Amino acid sequence: MITNDSVTSPAAEKAPRAQPKSARRRSRESALQGLYQWLITGDDVATIDAHIHEQEGFNKVDRAHYDALLSGCIMEAADLDSMLSRHVDRKTTELSPIEHGVLMIGAYELKHCVDIPYRVVINEAVELAKSFGGTDGHKYVNGVLDRTAGDLRPLEVAARNSAKKSAR
Repeated sequence: MITNDSVTSPAAEKAPRAQPKSARRRSRESALQGLYQWLITGDDVATIDAHIHEQEGFNKVDRAHYDALLSGCIMEAADLDSMLSRHVDRKTTELSPIEHGVLMIGAYELKHCVDIPYRVVINEAVELAKSFGGTDGHKYVNGVLDRTAGDLRPLEVAARNSAKKSAR
C-alpha cells in the first residue's frame, strides 16, 4: 500500500528548502517595522516598541540587537541621514520609508556593529529591501551602503578589495 507520505514528487525533491530565519534577521525585520512606523507617524520609541512586542513571532528575535537597532536608529536619525545623504540621489526624506529604514539600519550596523562584517551588513540590508521594498529598491540599497561602508569602514573595505585583486 502506498500512502501520500511515502510518495514525493520530483519537483518537491529538487525544491530548495527555505532556511529558517536567524534571530538577528528577525530583529532587523522587527526594527524595520518599527522604523517604518516612526517614519510614517512620528510616534515615540516606547509606543512603537510596545506595538512591535505584540507582533506574532517577536519572541524569536535577538532582543538586544533589535533594541539597539530601533532605539539607536531613531536617536541617531539625523547623523545616519547625514552619512547616507552623501550617497543618495535625493533627500532621505524623499526616499520610500522602507528604503529609508533599511538604509538607516545598514548605516547603524556599519557604524556600531563592527563584529558584523560589512559585506554581511550590506547583504542583510539587501535581503530586507527585497522582502519589503519596491522592485529594484535592493539595488539602490546595495549601492548606497557599499559607498557608505567605504566611509565608515575604510580599512575593512580596502582589505577586501585587496584580497579580491590578489585572488585574480
